[in-house]
Amino acid sequence: MKRRRVGAVMTGDVVRARSGTPAHELACWMAEFGINGVPVVDSDDRVRGVVSATDLARARSAGRGLDHCTAETVMSAPAHTVRADDSVVRAARLMSAHGIERLPVVDEEARLVGMLTRRDVLRLFARSDEEIRDEVIDEIVVRTLWLSPRSVDVSVRDGVATLSGSLDSSGQVAVLVRMVRQVDGVTGVVSRLVHRGESAYPGPGPAFDRGGFRP
Repeated sequence: MKRRRVGAVMTGDVVRARSGTPAHELACWMAEFGINGVPVVDSDDRVRGVVSATDLARARSAGRGLDHCTAETVMSAPAHTVRADDSVVRAARLMSAHGIERLPVVDEEARLVGMLTRRDVLRLFARSDEEIRDEVIDEIVVRTLWLSPRSVDVSVRDGVATLSGSLDSSGQVAVLVRMVRQVDGVTGVVSRLVHRGESAYPGPGPAFDRGGFRP
């Protein structure tokens, strides 16, 4: 099953600032390079914080002219970061949970190696329902669980995967649902699966699990 990693979609050539970089220079960089955030690093390239366009606007509204501010005085710290080998899904959830648009990518020693933006994530998750369905059937149902593609009916609409069919055990059902939930682009899973001995899905209706990232 394909699992996209941060390192595969991040931007490696990152504009970065030092603690003493004047805030007005950061504003110029954002305009020049078309970015809305700059990581602040120390002399060893370890991330100390991030200055966003929102941070600069906040400094202006507080009556602090940017000519008298530095990156250290306006940055948001500590910065939320991810590793290059983290999944893009984990990074997307971190962005969503903290309401941020970008994440510095660091190595084992917290040194800056790249930047992941919400735009990078959106590009990755812009997958058609047909692509998602093909991956679920080919990578999970057939190649991973070794099931006949006829044993599970898979339909995908607007990123929500609906699974129907009969499997050998409740454990097999749970594994399939969990794996489909982790597929890039899946925003939710509706399970109408039953296992041998069940005549119908128990309870008042199908189980719905919104476990993916919805941009």
